[in-house]
Amino acid sequence: MTPRRAPVLACSVVGAAVVALDGTVLTVAQPALQHDLHAAVGQVQWTSTGYLIAVASLLVFAGRLGDRYGHRRVFAVGALGFAAASTGIALAPGIGAVIALRVLQGVCGALLQPATLGMLRTAYPPERLGTPIAVRTAAIGLAAAAGPLVGGALVSAYGWRAVFLLGVPPALAIGLLALTTREPNHPGGAAHPRDAFHPGDASDPRGAARPRGAARPRDASHPRGAAHPRDAARPRSTPPAPSAARAALDPGGALLLAVTLGLLVHGLVEAARPGRTEAGLLACAAAVGAGLLLARHERRTAHPLLPAELLRSRPVVAGLAVLLAASAALFGTLFVATYFLQDVQGLDPLGCALRVLPLAALMVLGAPFCPPLQRRFGPRRTATAGAALLTGGVLLLSRLDAAAGALAVGVSAALLGAGFVTLMVTATSVVVHRAPEAHAGVAGGLQQTAMNIGPALGVATATLLVALVPGGGFVPAHGAALPALTVIAALALPAALALPGAAQRRGTRPGPPPPRPARRICVRS
Repeated sequence: MTPRRAPVLACSVVGAAVVALDGTVLTVAQPALQHDLHAAVGQVQWTSTGYLIAVASLLVFAGRLGDRYGHRRVFAVGALGFAAASTGIALAPGIGAVIALRVLQGVCGALLQPATLGMLRTAYPPERLGTPIAVRTAAIGLAAAAGPLVGGALVSAYGWRAVFLLGVPPALAIGLLALTTREPNHPGGAAHPRDAFHPGDASDPRGAARPRGAARPRDASHPRGAAHPRDAARPRSTPPAPSAARAALDPGGALLLAVTLGLLVHGLVEAARPGRTEAGLLACAAAVGAGLLLARHERRTAHPLLPAELLRSRPVVAGLAVLLAASAALFGTLFVATYFLQDVQGLDPLGCALRVLPLAALMVLGAPFCPPLQRRFGPRRTATAGAALLTGGVLLLSRLDAAAGALAVGVSAALLGAGFVTLMVTATSVVVHRAPEAHAGVAGGLQQTAMNIGPALGVATATLLVALVPGGGFVPAHGAALPALTVIAALALPAALALPGAAQRRGTRPGPPPPRPARRICVRS
């Protein structure tokens, strides 16, 4: 790893971990927050819902901002804003201020998350993206596993406000690091036009050897002040067109996408609440209508927010489908399993966490093995194996009854963890790798959107099915939730089969062919 890539990897890994840690510790702090601020249950739920809606609705637009203004700058703004919002929440006097600042924190999180992938795409060659993405995934798994334990300890010792201060120092550190670090370009990336040629290169006419005694072409055969033919052939003298170098932001498309995703997330969250199913379904129907308007707008605009070349890429779409199905299946399954272990088997939160510890352990320990597997077997076979493991884990858990022991739950959790980490690393690598570098931010935003919509979809599905089959309760073998989630997990299999069959060989990079070298002009002396 070069010294200029190390800060990029550090910002990406720590930024993703801070966001993951914030989401897990909040769940532990919510009961104490409600009691201290004398808030209603619905108000406390909006501390999560408001954040989720803000994040999901702005991720893709934030990725476009990174493509236009630089991922490092957008990341720095998001990280510093996240730290400021977290500090404000810790000092908030009432529940209204907490909700408002959580929405602001969601906006900053939306700026931060796509940039964690966009920076990696611009700093690393495509064939070497697997390892940094695996490190990032392992950090997310570690943060998610440690969040409840660390959050519980902080709430018990110092109160709920300490939970929000936990992420302030690392967010400040990476924000300042991003501001002081120059964003590197990998050799296969899009370099600045002034760096297209260097004196002495074989492709540079100025660096070519000239016979002894031969006059310079400009002096011998060209009038003073006139443009020389060699200047017309050199790419560095022709600045890129503004439309190509900096595509429009498409504010209309951004607004329609934000409304679509906001309504969808709100509908899924409302559908999962008792007595709010109809309101949730109405919000989802409104999201479908807004999505149709978005599709119509994107077809007609000159510079769409969602580039056609990205949406027409089979590997990118397949990778997003894998992430959506896998995250929906995993989080829906964890929702049911948590209630099964605590309400049916009578375990306390710590005992419940220990039963599913193999899931977090395999996510952390299994991530480094995913890039070598991709290089040897290709993304298609690797992701297919991961989808089979994930589906097997959900299926095994769905067969458990009230007397299930720790071994059966642990094996199911291990299969879930091994399958999900394989899918997450592989699909994310494909999405980021196969997306054009000019749209790396939008690709990162789409990846993060799938990872936010999927859990909401899985939890809403599980909640609805538990309510529709009240006799089964949360006992997996008697209910309909986990069999349905098994089907959702199985949907990752055909999506995985649509991924590329062979890994990109080192030294080959997708992209346009290099420009032909300018012809040397022969001048007689």
